[in-house]
Amino acid sequence: MEDKTITPELYVMGAGPGDPELITVKGYKVLQLTNVVLYDNLANKQLLDITREDCEKIYVGKRPYGDYTSQERIHELILQKTTEKGMVVRLKGGDPFIFGRGYEEILFAREHGITTHFIPGITSMQASGFLDIPLTHRSVSESIWVVTGTKKDGRLSADLRLAMQSNATVVVYMGMKKLSEIAQTYIDAGNGNIPAAIIQHASLPHQRSVRGIIQDLPRLAEEQHLTHPAVIIIGWVADENLSY
Repeated sequence: MEDKTITPELYVMGAGPGDPELITVKGYKVLQLTNVVLYDNLANKQLLDITREDCEKIYVGKRPYGDYTSQERIHELILQKTTEKGMVVRLKGGDPFIFGRGYEEILFAREHGITTHFIPGITSMQASGFLDIPLTHRSVSESIWVVTGTKKDGRLSADLRLAMQSNATVVVYMGMKKLSEIAQTYIDAGNGNIPAAIIQHASLPHQRSVRGIIQDLPRLAEEQHLTHPAVIIIGWVADENLSY
């Protein structure tokens, strides 16, 4: 009788910022082989077409302020599906290790004896290049601060005030709900005139954006009806008159 021993195996993979062609070659090859895909809200559904017809595809998304699959349920599915079917891909938008809870899922899998692999993805802040906004520029920015807009307790990260004290480019993920508070923090520090931008649905055909100065960003976002998913970029790299 043929040996059909199942080896539980989890691939935590980044789906990139949105455009399915921005996935890595390694990610593409793994999707062709996997038995199960657990995919989230920000992973482009076109990537599921890469998989075999018999691959099981399970949505485990977390829409901001909407439908929600608990992390506990995701862990249950990782354990169940790797045990039943062996190879499982956890497909997450952007890069799983940048505000993606990917490492939590890897640790959970390892605790249960599941072999784990990590495949990085292009994170959404890198789509700033589509607006001709470099994340660093030797004339105005020598570093990047990447900050979450909303901590686990719902508050704005205190790191934002630390970042404001430098000349670094500040990138805020999951910050649209806190946009007015972010802008006011800059205004209170006398930095309301710093250039800034918002990019929604980065790299997709329906990508939308605004550019201005940070104190005007809440108004501009409201006028253009911008909301999540979006990244906020603050710093002189966002100046439309930036030169070398």
